[in-house]
Amino acid sequence: MNSTTAKPSHNLWPHAIIAWFVIFAAAMAAWIAVAVRQNMDLVRSDYYEEEVRFQQQLDRLNRTAAISSEVTLDYDASKQELTLRLPTAHLAPRPVGRVHFYRPSDAALDFQVPLAIDAGGLQRIGTSTLRGGLWKVRMQWSVADHDYFCEQTLVVDEAERSIAPVTRTK
Repeated sequence: MNSTTAKPSHNLWPHAIIAWFVIFAAAMAAWIAVAVRQNMDLVRSDYYEEEVRFQQQLDRLNRTAAISSEVTLDYDASKQELTLRLPTAHLAPRPVGRVHFYRPSDAALDFQVPLAIDAGGLQRIGTSTLRGGLWKVRMQWSVADHDYFCEQTLVVDEAERSIAPVTRTK
């Protein structure tokens, strides 16, 4: 028999479309697997509580801005002591707080001193134990249910045992 029947041609489009969807589904599954394994922790475990504390710190800074020129920190090289002065309006009732000496390069040198303002609004703190270098002195105090905060950056020159203010932050 001599019949000229043509072989049916195979259309590749259905196979290509199915292959495309299989590849797409595999790529999406791989992307989802990678996304699920990513560590999505916040910066801190107590992120929201820290945000509330940060807002309280901003409130302290805003209250202190009005009196920042009256809060001083002076160094007497001959006596090797810092003199802290608070405004006279903050002397009654007696302020409660702390003075924190922060050493950015060595946390082991950090220390705190309780705020002990005398009747004249002064507190003297000995500095003979301070090592040379950068220090941040952070003062935090409360008066009449209002909190205040002031920070001053100091550089202790070991050779001359003198302190020079670098910057003052409200």
